[in-house]
Amino acid sequence: MLVHSVRFIRTMAKRQLLLLSSSRVHGCEYLEFAENDICELLQKSKVSKILFIPYALKDMDDYLRTVEKPFRKWGYKVESIHNSNPLEAVNSAEAIFVGGGNTFRLLKTLYDLNLIDPIKKRIEAGIPYIGSSAGTNVATIGINTTNDMPIVYPPSFKALNLVPFNINPHYIDAFPDSTHMGETREQRIEQYFEEEECYPVLGLREGSMLYVQGNTAVLKGISGAKLFKKNCEPEEFKVDSDLSCLLK
Repeated sequence: MLVHSVRFIRTMAKRQLLLLSSSRVHGCEYLEFAENDICELLQKSKVSKILFIPYALKDMDDYLRTVEKPFRKWGYKVESIHNSNPLEAVNSAEAIFVGGGNTFRLLKTLYDLNLIDPIKKRIEAGIPYIGSSAGTNVATIGINTTNDMPIVYPPSFKALNLVPFNINPHYIDAFPDSTHMGETREQRIEQYFEEEECYPVLGLREGSMLYVQGNTAVLKGISGAKLFKKNCEPEEFKVDSDLSCLLK
């Protein structure tokens, strides 16, 4: 296990990730709340063109139009992978943005098109990866802690493994006065820890995101996050908290 961890840290020494809980936050336009961090990440790598992966939604043409709007405003060209040869597009990408939608559909399509390893290799080489919601889920070890319905069945729940833990985007706390009798999000995550193979889970509240550069990770955005580990009490983290410990 230690040898595997050391190897993972070395291969991911160049990674540049921005993992958003969501693309939309109340009171903001699409991706607006993350504008400064997105542009900072892209400017550092002198990116001019972004490869968009829209597989989480069915209407990919409409999805592309939504994504183009903010990036065009910020000075970036967006090309969608569904309009080109997928493998060639990944191999030539300057940066990758994977949008939200249904995580099971997204991961299944990545497997169907044999894109898991090519995307991972590009991230290992140092190109920026921006994920939102489902795009954040597939950046982790596996999609076991997504909130989505399994509308399709990928061959595996294992994902890109760009970070050695799982994330629960759109994490919401239980409301003390709520009359809802179903499981809370925290209870769902605890059920995941009942399985033998499980990993820490970072609950990203709306408006929060994880900024990963090599072997450092910082919580960014406008709201905090909650970290869950098996047999441990959950930990709260505020914006600007150092979460590099999760990468080791």
